[in-house]
Amino acid sequence: MSDTHAAESTATLLSLLRQGDDSARDRLVARYLPMLRRWAHGRLPARARDLNDTHDLVQITLLSALKNLEQFESRHEGALLAYLRTTLLNAIRGEIRRVGRAGVVESLPEDSGMVGAETPLPRLDSDQWLDYENALAKLPEIKREAVLLRLEFGMSYAEIASALDRPSEAAASMMVSRALVDLARHLE
Repeated sequence: MSDTHAAESTATLLSLLRQGDDSARDRLVARYLPMLRRWAHGRLPARARDLNDTHDLVQITLLSALKNLEQFESRHEGALLAYLRTTLLNAIRGEIRRVGRAGVVESLPEDSGMVGAETPLPRLDSDQWLDYENALAKLPEIKREAVLLRLEFGMSYAEIASALDRPSEAAASMMVSRALVDLARHLE
């Protein structure tokens, strides 16, 4: 990838994609596919994988989401990643439901967690995960994105500052800290 392509903002790439530039889609996929694969690792139970493994599901979901961006409005760099995470989470839930309807039901082992080991978020069992998701949904969008970028995608404060248009790492750190305090209040 050239330096020009690496420096392109997500908003620029989305604009180019909406204008029919297929290479913009390829650059968005190259940017977000590795992060989404890391995030999704271990979230799809083995019985739900049949012909689709987690990597395939991530790629299919990402390409599908990029085809259907008419209603999506990117307010800052982190917005698309949060949108893609939600879309992927819904696809994982759909796969689990599909397998359940087929008569194969698998509960998650207590130690499997719903969150990958590469993120700062500790392992959560199914009930804790639902509580976390419900509390996360109660946060304002910008705070929710700050939490997602830090805890689930393991981004540095510098990366978060860039993604959420904050003036400095310290500002991003403060935003994440305040968002985590609010998240904890919603978990009580």
